[in-house]
Order: sequence, then C-alpha cells, then structure tokens
Amino acid sequence: MNWLNFFDTKITQLRHPFGRGINATISPDEEKLFNASYEAFEKHEIIKAYEYFFKSLENYSGEDSNQNIITKIEDDIMSFEIYQGSAKIVGTVTQESLYAEAIIIKAADAEVALKRYILERNYQLTYAYYFSDKEYIKLKLFHDNATVSPQKIFFPLREIALNADFDKEYIKTEFPHITLQDTQHLVKLDNEELKIKYEFLHKWIDALDAKILTLPTNDNAGMQAFLYLHVLFKVDYLLVPKCEIYQKISKKIQRYFADESNPTEFKNEELQRYIIKLKEMSFEDFSTKFYSAKYTFNPMEKTSHEEISNFISESLIKIRWYKSNRYTQIIPTIYKYISFYILYNYGLNPVTKALMHTLVEIQNPAFFKALDYTPLYDEEKEVFAKKMIISKIEDAITPHLSQYKELESFGDKLNFSSLNELSNSYLLQLKHLNFEEI
Repeated sequence: MNWLNFFDTKITQLRHPFGRGINATISPDEEKLFNASYEAFEKHEIIKAYEYFFKSLENYSGEDSNQNIITKIEDDIMSFEIYQGSAKIVGTVTQESLYAEAIIIKAADAEVALKRYILERNYQLTYAYYFSDKEYIKLKLFHDNATVSPQKIFFPLREIALNADFDKEYIKTEFPHITLQDTQHLVKLDNEELKIKYEFLHKWIDALDAKILTLPTNDNAGMQAFLYLHVLFKVDYLLVPKCEIYQKISKKIQRYFADESNPTEFKNEELQRYIIKLKEMSFEDFSTKFYSAKYTFNPMEKTSHEEISNFISESLIKIRWYKSNRYTQIIPTIYKYISFYILYNYGLNPVTKALMHTLVEIQNPAFFKALDYTPLYDEEKEVFAKKMIISKIEDAITPHLSQYKELESFGDKLNFSSLNELSNSYLLQLKHLNFEEI
C-alpha cells in the first residue's frame, strides 16, 4: 500500500495541532479495512465496500474517534459526512453511484469577482466542480460505481474535501464581507491559548529584529532571508493560523521561492513588510484567524526520503560555509529553518513527521513549555532531557518496524554537547534512515 503512506499519520499523541497535516492517528485496522473494502468492491458489494473504506479513513485522538467521517445506512443507501477543516462534505452512496457536495456560500452573496474566481476554479479541478442550486454555491462530485475501487474513489473525495476547505478560507480572506455557510462544526480556540500564541508571535518578531541588528552591514541578504523565512515557517507550524494569516504566509513564501527576477534584498523587504503587519495586528483581529476543526485528508503528496535527504545535505553545506566564514550568529536559525522547511514543504511519512516534530520541540522549548508540555531542552542551563528525547525517537520508530525492517532508533548516537551539535547530529541521523520496505 505504498500509495497510502502519505496520509498515514501514526504520530506521538499531542494535545494541540501543529502544521498542516492530520494531527491524529489512523485506525490500527486501517490496512485490514482497506483490503476488506477492495475485496467488497470486487464482489460489487458497493455499500459494504464504502463502509469499510470510510472506516479506513477514520482518525483518532488516543482511543477516541474524532468523528471525522460519519456514516449511516438505511434501505441500502448510505449517507455520509466528511470533515476537512472549514468544509463539511455530505453525500450519499447507492449501488450505482456516489454523490457528494460541500456548501460554500449563499448564491445571492456571490459578486462578479467571486463568480469569476469560481469559474476559473472549475477549469483547475479534475473530479469535482462548482454549481449553484439557486440558494447556495456548492462544490460537488459524482462518481459512477460500475468500476469503482478504493484507489479510484480516494482521490476524488480528497479533491473535493481539500478544495472546499481551501476555497472557503480563500473567500474569507479575499471577500471578508461574504459569510461562509455550513461552518457550525468549527470550534473557537480557548482564549488562554490564543493569548499564548499572540505573545509568542511578538516574542519571535522582537527576537528577529534584535538578530537583524547583529548581522554584518555588508552582504547580509542571505542571512536576513533565513531569519525572515524562519519566522514565517515557525508561525505557520507552531501557531497554525487559518484564513487570512495562512493565506498571506503561503503567498509570501511561494512568491519568495518562485521569484527569480528580483534580488534577495527586494524579496526580503517584502517579507519584512508583512512581518511588521503581523506585529501590528491587534489581539482582537488576531483571535479571528484561528479555529479548531477535524481533518480527514493530508494536503501534501508523499515525498521520497531521498528528496528530504538531499535537502538536508544541501542545507548542512550552507551551514558549513557560514561557519567557515565566521558568520556563526546565523547558524542556530538555519538549523531551526531546516526543520520548519521540511515540515512545511514535504509530504512526510509518519516516522519522519514525528521525528521532525521532536526536533522542533527540542529547538523551541519555551513555546512548548507555555503550552504545558515538558520541555526537552533547558535553554538557560543548556541541558537536554536525554531520556525523554531518546524515548520520543523510539516511539516514532518502533511502531513501524514491521513495515520498515531496516529502521534503527538513533537516540544514543546524538551529540548532546550543545543545541547546534544536537541539531546537526539529529539531521544527519535522520538523513541516513533506511525506509526499505519488507
């Protein structure tokens, strides 16, 4: 089941969501349920096949189901609900077909610019498409069950879920006066958690400003780039903003790496201007950019370990260059940048994802302590919680040894002499992990 690896999310249980993937564990019977679905489809037992299939996509917090997928069977017709962030997809399955739809906004609220955007989106989608039933604008999907299989239905359902969620957040950002529909399932974050996130946003920006002042006056564009991008990656992964902040950060990062026509200094200035806007945002405005929701599909496609390994190698070469040229003040930031970049840009298998998160916990102890996690590193005393770190590494690897027989826990091979040395040795060990399957 190699194709399924990228949405397998067996990670160490956390009490808060981090990053853009599914922050939950899949069913321990996921593979068994998937195979049962495949066999039922082959026998053309359609309703039973979909029942197994939907159960294989259910995820859990501890032993409790997150109810990210809800099904009901009555008179040989299955009704279902799938939750993906701001979107709720509802549908029915009969012996002959599957129909699913997500309500986006009221049709009467759609202005010309939004209608144009929706028409353009229809050309970009493969399986789903937008329509209006006069009352609402919806994204819908129809699938014939004549030759269906788990693989054939997974990607259409993933498309409608991910795009309904993305477009609802896009509309809330670009057309803030339009009210999104069908959002009763979203839960506002606790005010204390919001205050912690707001406080750390300002701490990180203040630290950024202070670090910029320590850089050499000439030829510092590359170092500034690491500092600005690191803060944006950190905000995205640790704070997990929604709507406008998420949309803006995504655009800024995408534009930064895609723009080859402008010098680094120009691109840095654009990032700086946006970070200033973040700093000036009031707590009341900031608080509206967050919510808690259920997720069923990961947005990132699976990335090969070789690609991740190559990125680590290239990044460590840059660190060696800065070290040999005595620009040591930027090195701690680059190590943190590497961690956040990987988590932001790559579709990680569950082992790599959990290991990268552990490194982020080590590198950002104050934030995790504020959220009431036991810190893995004491910044003042420069002391590591060695046993906990080694245990977390084992927890990330051990459950997957039946699938990846060559994996080895590496906690006892780490260099705990400093945070830089720990980060370096950790990335080197991660780079050389062997994901050969049995």
